[in-house]
Amino acid sequence: MATRAAGQTGGGEAAGEYWSEALKSFLDHIPVSSVSGALQPSPSPALEIKLDGSVPDAIDSMYHSNVAGAVIVDDVRTSFGKFVDRDIGFLEFPSLLLWALEELDNMENGPGDKNSDLLSCLKQHPRIAETKIAWLSKLFLWEPFFPVRSHDTLFHAMLLFSKHRRINVVPVVESMNSSVTRFVTQNAVMELLLTSSGLEWLDKIADKQLSEFRFYASKPISVYSDQTLADALHILSKEKIGIAVIDRKTRCLIGSILCSELYRLLDDNSLFRNRKTLIAEEFMKLKRKVEDNSTENSPAADVQSVLSLRPGQSKTTDRPVTNRKSDTLKQAMEKLTASRSSCSFIVDEHGRVEGVVTARDIISVFSPPCMDSRIDGGTFFSAALEQTGCRVEQGQMIQNS
Repeated sequence: MATRAAGQTGGGEAAGEYWSEALKSFLDHIPVSSVSGALQPSPSPALEIKLDGSVPDAIDSMYHSNVAGAVIVDDVRTSFGKFVDRDIGFLEFPSLLLWALEELDNMENGPGDKNSDLLSCLKQHPRIAETKIAWLSKLFLWEPFFPVRSHDTLFHAMLLFSKHRRINVVPVVESMNSSVTRFVTQNAVMELLLTSSGLEWLDKIADKQLSEFRFYASKPISVYSDQTLADALHILSKEKIGIAVIDRKTRCLIGSILCSELYRLLDDNSLFRNRKTLIAEEFMKLKRKVEDNSTENSPAADVQSVLSLRPGQSKTTDRPVTNRKSDTLKQAMEKLTASRSSCSFIVDEHGRVEGVVTARDIISVFSPPCMDSRIDGGTFFSAALEQTGCRVEQGQMIQNS
């Protein structure tokens, strides 16, 4: 008996129900609360940014709270005095800072002392200082807010990551309209998937070489090592993940500049002030020196929140994560989760970049297709269906007799 994918005509409701139940049988027994990467080390709730807050204040608050993202809240009360839909969005530190830097660089002869630090300059810039968080929704600087509850499952979280490409973290709430206290990240999902290493349903996909996947053809965005930090930041403002730094002569990968490193512009004011003359290679040398000094002079870091702005002392960020095209998807997953990085550059035997794989790319391999499209027979879930007595043929799900 053949059934059609959910969202299509002809028994779509029944097909959608059957499709969901078949898939949930694999991941719906894993509650979000069991994802170790989602647990915050502190009982404190997530940082909240109000709609009427200013951009510099939001950057300042996230920086000094050491968080890479904050929940946007709108204090709307009903006639009963209760909050309704307080949490309306998620704001990421890199996106906000990159927007502000673009505004600064687009201003000709604007206010601000050349010796001022970044936050002071932002507060002296009228357009930035007067811009409210509410206005940024028009620029799509907010991430969608789709919370899950602690008893929801990994399957639920993977659906959100796969269907909404702008989601990088999924907030966890205890009940409707309650404060966010935990988050599920893409790396946490990969980490949990890796716990099934050795089982057929995972290895059937994860043991394939990277060259066998469609994302292998995606070329990474790059800058030459002699281009300025300002050039790299401008590209980052559009890419929002990371860029490869390439030696102009050899065309080899010598480093990377990631969104997760932007806090350094506030840690070291000279980086901000010299961003238009400092070249990418010099920036990488400086951050490597900082990493080496902090490792030598600081005690071991405590357990951190998954949204910590600064990495722990045990994590090195000066060298990019790399893989070879002959590496397996599982090997890429292991490198990304170990480094807490968002992307790995695929290089050849000479160190030249051939492609890039992101955490989102990997999750999409293991995630179900969109419910309103034809079922893709090439994903992990197709193999999972076969183990429940189903198969996929030409976009249709067929139950074996």
